[in-house]
Amino acid sequence: TVFTGSKPEPMEVEILGVLRGARGPGHDMILVQLHGAKPEYTGVVAGMSGSPVYIGNRLLGSLSYRIGQFSKDPIAGITPIEQMLEVRDLPIDGSGVRDQGSGVGDLGSEGKEELLQPPAQQTIQAMETPLVMSGFRPEAIRLWQQRMAGTGLETVAAGGMGASSKSDSAPGGKTEAERSAAALASIVPGSAVSAQLVRGDLEIAATCTVTYIDAKQLLACGHSILQAGPVSLPMTAADVVATLASPLNAFKIVNTGETIGAFTEDRDAAIRGILGRKARMIPVHIAVHSPGRGQIGGSVRRIDIEVLDLPAVTPQAVMVCLYEALLAANESTFDTSYHVTGSIDLGGYRPSPLDLWISAGDQMPAPMQAASQVAERFFRLYSNGARQGAVRGIDLDVEAIPRRIQVELETARLVSNDIVHAGDTVVVEATIRPWQQPARNVRISIALPARLGAGNLRLLISDSGTLDRTLDQPRLSGRPTDLETVLAQDRARHAADRIYVSLLLPETQAGIGGQTLASLPLSVANALEPLRTAQDVNLNGESAEVVGEASAGGVLSGFQILNLRIETGGGLK
Repeated sequence: TVFTGSKPEPMEVEILGVLRGARGPGHDMILVQLHGAKPEYTGVVAGMSGSPVYIGNRLLGSLSYRIGQFSKDPIAGITPIEQMLEVRDLPIDGSGVRDQGSGVGDLGSEGKEELLQPPAQQTIQAMETPLVMSGFRPEAIRLWQQRMAGTGLETVAAGGMGASSKSDSAPGGKTEAERSAAALASIVPGSAVSAQLVRGDLEIAATCTVTYIDAKQLLACGHSILQAGPVSLPMTAADVVATLASPLNAFKIVNTGETIGAFTEDRDAAIRGILGRKARMIPVHIAVHSPGRGQIGGSVRRIDIEVLDLPAVTPQAVMVCLYEALLAANESTFDTSYHVTGSIDLGGYRPSPLDLWISAGDQMPAPMQAASQVAERFFRLYSNGARQGAVRGIDLDVEAIPRRIQVELETARLVSNDIVHAGDTVVVEATIRPWQQPARNVRISIALPARLGAGNLRLLISDSGTLDRTLDQPRLSGRPTDLETVLAQDRARHAADRIYVSLLLPETQAGIGGQTLASLPLSVANALEPLRTAQDVNLNGESAEVVGEASAGGVLSGFQILNLRIETGGGLK
């Protein structure tokens, strides 16, 4: 394995025996003790998993498991190479054709030691895969650890990003292809390699050791990272800066290097990488606009990254990267609010717009709330069972606002008489109170439809949330919401910084596929009634029709209902 630099160093192992079924039914583990000055000093190290073990010139397997914690002796478990080669022989490119291995590494009965039982009251666990998070603050790292707890990717080690994360980096004047070829030529069994979950201006990478390599692929780790099956992750060389000895958490401190291919399989016995292949990633562009201190126009901080395309991890990676981008602004304070706009681009659909307002002072810190809301919106699209196309990209534009932006709707009233006629213009006056500021009045003129008949009419003066819930009411269908409906709902959302005036009319309203159809004829309502339980349809006996709006100067909350009396005959404008 590599203790320092990029050249593997030998160490000795003493085979203690075989633990039958220690890795599961039919999956044995070879128990060994490490010998040599360095392994006896460092113990079993996170990042050592995948280190190949040989008997003479025969490959036995890879160091992959540790026994207990705070152990005085460096005892480890080996994943037999026979089980790792099953991963090597999985079809490439979905062709269904398996490579026939040569059977290298088959010890036979003479190579097996006496049967051992797992040590009592000791845990056998895969060696931790040291995860380097470069460019992240401690708060963002803690968020990642909370979100990834129990997955094996919560262990964070020290390290840095290499040239592979920065496309404009060209040490020595060599092209990217030349640098990749040189890095690939240096990879041998025992070399350190990294799988990049995020790359670019920020980086998240997991590092382990190469066990086996041939002309087109390699095997590493000797255990899974996430046991996700098929994956597509950039595979890079890695340089070990140092190996940190610790009785609790010894790990390798690494810098990722040049890209040498892509990891395509994450299986129980190994991860497989295809040499020279390009991984499929999701581009994410984040621009944070901060108000300048004495500067016209303020400042813009841009973060360009690519994140892995894997349902179990991608939303969390997007969330943590946005959280880091918001924390990085010098103007970020406890009272900073955010306005997030942008889009999520899905293959085969128009980009889904984002327009989120996050006010400081809520129970959750504003940067965390902003990152959570974006991740939630992304997850609704990304995890939808009807999605077939790939995610082409995420573009986020964030405006940092140096104050709390909560606005409360206190009262609303009619400036004119509440007895009106169809076709009249009515003025509504709303009193709103921004956070710790004097209340102010907002007047909104609305025109009553000429089709209105005599009778009572209600006006809804509200925030965007109340209006959206009125327009898109719960459905009786228990089916999952399809992607077209989710996209339509996102496009129909109203801006949170506006105050809306809506007519509540005694006419049928229907919600179909995320769209609201107001004032339907009775014949259409009757035709839709049988579809309520079988399809994504809802019916309501009252229609909401937006007739006026105005700026609230912040995120508005609250609503009020006013009553009008429509009389027959013409009115006055």
